[in-house]
Amino acid sequence: MTRDVRSRVLFIGGSTASGKSALALRIAERTGARIVNADAQQLYRDLPILTARPDAGDLARAEHRLYGVLPPEAASSAGWWLEEVVPLLAEADRLGRPVILVGGTGLYMKCLLHGLAPVPPVPEEVRRRLRALDLPTPELHHMLAARDPRMAARLRPGDRQRILRALEVFEATGRSLAAFQEETRPPLELAGRVRGLALLPPRDLLGIRIARRIDAMLAAGALDELATLRAGRPELARLPIARVHGCREFLACLEGRASREEARLRTILVTRRYAKRQHTFFRHQLPDFALREEVGETLTDLARELAAWLKGADGTSY
Repeated sequence: MTRDVRSRVLFIGGSTASGKSALALRIAERTGARIVNADAQQLYRDLPILTARPDAGDLARAEHRLYGVLPPEAASSAGWWLEEVVPLLAEADRLGRPVILVGGTGLYMKCLLHGLAPVPPVPEEVRRRLRALDLPTPELHHMLAARDPRMAARLRPGDRQRILRALEVFEATGRSLAAFQEETRPPLELAGRVRGLALLPPRDLLGIRIARRIDAMLAAGALDELATLRAGRPELARLPIARVHGCREFLACLEGRASREEARLRTILVTRRYAKRQHTFFRHQLPDFALREEVGETLTDLARELAAWLKGADGTSY
């Protein structure tokens, strides 16, 4: 059973290095809103520089929740995040406070708005066997169509990851992933109280901002914090936190397998590829989000507009 939420909730998603956190902080200062993390990498307790977590100055300017809460050994997931975020939103509602959900993990936002399909865990043997298939993606789609035509009709023939996921679910449960999705219900009733936007700067500009951010991380001591974490965990490269962008790349530098510049360039490339996937996700999986290209100081007017909405000064929502 879903619970109705009366306080307004603002979703700020989009590409990495697009200015999401800075925009959220401006709005929170104007409204007293609670900022809640919706970024899988910033959930981790360690590597605050490499994950671009809000620093002490930012934390002093507004309330932040769900930042730095997971140890390196813990795997993050949409299901875990939902279990944590729903009580935070309900609590803020009881206090009459608006909430800003900010981050680049669009799946988290989609699951909060539309629900998470109650799919049973897929056995590792099934997952490993299907992921090992050396077949072109259109052939995998054809295989899915023969087993689960309902789900195949929903997926593009080139969407390899989602095709494999649908095959795994059918193989493990004998049911279409579409059937599970149809049973999905949102955990909170947010209709009429929510507004969403995605910051998606032009890719050439975003590439420059990503390179500058990584250089700033290095100047701030990203390699030192990684070395400190590695000193107590020789198995670091195999832990869930190693999925943080730059972790494996700069580990190679620390271990003498790559130069600092090679690791830097590789991290820029990995991050740009991730930003491209974020761009695609927000455009196609959250089509109700307003898409904005503003960056930096040009976000001032947008912050003013969104703060007015969050305080209830206008009635627009989606």
